[in-house]
Amino acid sequence: MRELVYYAAVTLDGYIAGPNGEFDAFLVEGDHMDGINQRFADTLPTVAAEALGITQKRDVFDTVLMGGNTYRVGGLPSPYSHLRQIVFSRTKTAEAENLEVTAEDPVEVVRRLKQEDGADIWLCGGGALAASLADEIDRLVLKRQPLLFGSGIPLFGERAYRPERFDAVATTAYESGVVVTELERRLDR
Repeated sequence: MRELVYYAAVTLDGYIAGPNGEFDAFLVEGDHMDGINQRFADTLPTVAAEALGITQKRDVFDTVLMGGNTYRVGGLPSPYSHLRQIVFSRTKTAEAENLEVTAEDPVEVVRRLKQEDGADIWLCGGGALAASLADEIDRLVLKRQPLLFGSGIPLFGERAYRPERFDAVATTAYESGVVVTELERRLDR
């Protein structure tokens, strides 16, 4: 069965973007980029991968989920046109290649997607969407950046207090200070 994977860059103080969606402080150059781009090429915007000569095979992810704000921050009508893109928004519409905008309940959409054949499902962001899908997340891949933002959009938006355990399955530390940690949901919940 397909898994929902929350793959995101996050600051040391737990933010995936600044207060207005800023993400330009995240390190996009350094020794961590080769490993990340090799393993997670599907998460690069299509035009960036083409410019870098990186092949996107859709073998890790074939679907990406975004909240409306995350989609708008990219500024492209179809940022991941090599993937099936689903944007959750109650107010916005958009038309582009491989793009669907829906006001449907994200949990219902994810449960349906998990029953389909294919590669894993990438939860790109944002924090509010991640909070609504927290119970459906099977794995986390966090690119912890050596940065403090002080405020911004948290990795997970507001949700009820209910501790849930994830187990670390892989960690790679780079000289740039970026640490990539992969965690799996503990199944004895």
